[in-house]
Amino acid sequence: MSVFTKIYLEVRKIKKGTTKTYGEIAKIVGTSPRVVGFALHKNPDPKNIPCHRVIFKDGSLSNSYAFGGGKAQEKKLRDEKALK
Repeated sequence: MSVFTKIYLEVRKIKKGTTKTYGEIAKIVGTSPRVVGFALHKNPDPKNIPCHRVIFKDGSLSNSYAFGGGKAQEKKLRDEKALK
């Protein structure tokens, strides 16, 4: 199983209204946070792999969120009550 597949499987487990960091996902699958970012930027199924729920360790969002930019990611998280 590829590392990207492992990342996608792990991100699918993040429940609505919650987030995980790139580092948390990386630690679980045995890679670096940067590789997690690369994988999520190439997310083949954003409807079922909720990459918007992955954030930086300081709580900030990615300006390069692949599906509409940082404002789109922020809106999705606010709609899910994951951000205040």
